[in-house]
Amino acid sequence: MRCFPMRALLVLFSILLPLSMAQAADKLQVVTSFSILNDITHQIGGEHIQISNMVGPDADAHTYEPTPDDAKALLKAKVIIKNGLGFEPWLDRLVTSTETKATVVTASKGVISHTMEEDGETIPDPHAWHNLANAEIYVNNITKALVAADPANKADYLRNSQAYLKEIYRLLAEAKTKFGALPPGNRRIVTSHDAFGYLGQAYGIQFLAPQGLSTEREPSAAEVAALITQIRKDKVKAVFMENIKDSRLLKQIADESGAQIGGTLYSDALAAEGPASTFTGLFEYNLNTLCAALSKP
Repeated sequence: MRCFPMRALLVLFSILLPLSMAQAADKLQVVTSFSILNDITHQIGGEHIQISNMVGPDADAHTYEPTPDDAKALLKAKVIIKNGLGFEPWLDRLVTSTETKATVVTASKGVISHTMEEDGETIPDPHAWHNLANAEIYVNNITKALVAADPANKADYLRNSQAYLKEIYRLLAEAKTKFGALPPGNRRIVTSHDAFGYLGQAYGIQFLAPQGLSTEREPSAAEVAALITQIRKDKVKAVFMENIKDSRLLKQIADESGAQIGGTLYSDALAAEGPASTFTGLFEYNLNTLCAALSKP
């Protein structure tokens, strides 16, 4: 008698497992390159898509090395969503080597990109998502890609997209008000690498950094010394760490320049948990962290 419930459970499990696997197989298979795109795509696709994300929360996409599981995911995918603007060269190489038949979507297509001079080259700044006006472009590009790949669920994708854009418009208005209220003299800050140029241009904030657009190249001692001199000269008050970077160099810069540690900003990845674990949460967290530090006299 005692065996019957266990046997019944096994029978039930044998019925439900193929059903759950079939439901997963019915979903649109999507690969995203890093955690911010993962969240944006999830907000739009909802229950109709199955996402395999490559670079996770609190991880650095600049230095990522793809795994065999990533290659398998590309071969199963119908849609691959990348940032573009030179952010994921490793993904471009993997797409070529796997010869995947998936549609590759560049979320930043249509963004008017910034450029910077690094090591004698002019390169695009890939961190376009930090200006929410660009995030609207990302949402529209991803929505179009999902609708094209899965037209049966077009109505849901469009509805989810419009609801998500309302939240982005709310944050745009909040950012305009809060950044606009900052004193003119409190608009220079230091971060680990040049990830916030789009945000700075949108709201009149100057971001300084010991590293360039990518975290792959370490700054020289001379570059760090020059930055410390500039911080002292310009009387920069706040130094911000980043969730994807070791904080020791920034702490050294703060100690030697006399600037205060203003907190942690989320640049190239979401947080694993907490308020910055979604894209809109990340933007709002950064907004409040920056304004709290820069509002001090």
